[in-house]
Amino acid sequence: MIIKVGIIGGAGYTAGELLRLLIHHPAVEIGFVHSKSNAGALLSDIHSDLVGETYKIFSDKMPFETVDVLFLCIGHGEAKGFIENNSFPKTLKIIDLSQDFRVGAENWVYGLPELNRPLIEKANFIANPGCFATTIQLGLLPLAAHHLLNSDVHIHAITGSTGAGQKPSTTSHFSWRNNNISIYESFKHRHLKEIKQTVFQLQPDFVSELNFLPIRGNFTRGIYASMYLKTSLCESDVKKLYADFYKDEPFTHVTDTNPHLKQVVGTNKALIYVSKHDDKVLIISMIDNLLKGASGQAVQNMNLMFGLPETEGLKLKAVAF
Repeated sequence: MIIKVGIIGGAGYTAGELLRLLIHHPAVEIGFVHSKSNAGALLSDIHSDLVGETYKIFSDKMPFETVDVLFLCIGHGEAKGFIENNSFPKTLKIIDLSQDFRVGAENWVYGLPELNRPLIEKANFIANPGCFATTIQLGLLPLAAHHLLNSDVHIHAITGSTGAGQKPSTTSHFSWRNNNISIYESFKHRHLKEIKQTVFQLQPDFVSELNFLPIRGNFTRGIYASMYLKTSLCESDVKKLYADFYKDEPFTHVTDTNPHLKQVVGTNKALIYVSKHDDKVLIISMIDNLLKGASGQAVQNMNLMFGLPETEGLKLKAVAF
């Protein structure tokens, strides 16, 4: 089985990571990579890590009828207009990496496999989760599934500069970001809506607060989230709950050793660590924001949609050192 792929918005970070994965995916053939501003240029002219890997070029054409699945790597707020302004073959599957269809969108399935795998397998339209949202949800899913989120959740999460996209901004260019950190969008980050949507899906009676402080980190890739809340469970029960919940997951792993970010950078893995401190449970969750938090999870969803092994094309080794 060969899946023919089209990519819209081929010049950004998520598209670059998607191309890096799909070029070597054994069941994929890249049909077209659309970018008006780069039409005619080699993919490797923009994504320099692809030098020697491919000689395909960017196109200003969008022949939807020639592909089986379309990845939307365009900006937040642009995907909805793109869908409304174009016509697509009825058989075309679409995976959107923006936030436009993540919350309450009819006919779109929220693409977090650890939550919605059966729905993803049957879906035609996938809303790929946000990077912070993926990290935090994976830390909370086991508790929500057992209706154990019964107190306020306090979340601190630090992200690499690639989470801000490829276009330079005041807080993403090197001289500002290097040797520097800052909090932004305190308690109001846009990913809170999809996190709450997931919590209510599993625990409809949730009435507590999700107190989220997102932090800009002075590194390029990865998200490290620490969360805590009160619980009456003992440590061994909490650890068993998490181990049981994720025991069959190919990418989300519960570790008994306090993890560090480089264990997941460059992979589609999520690492989860839990420990009990007096009446509080501490949950540490971490991913690569461009892979499990974006392009890797998009490929994982594609695999599920087309009946492929979930790990196909995603057996990646961490940077580690």
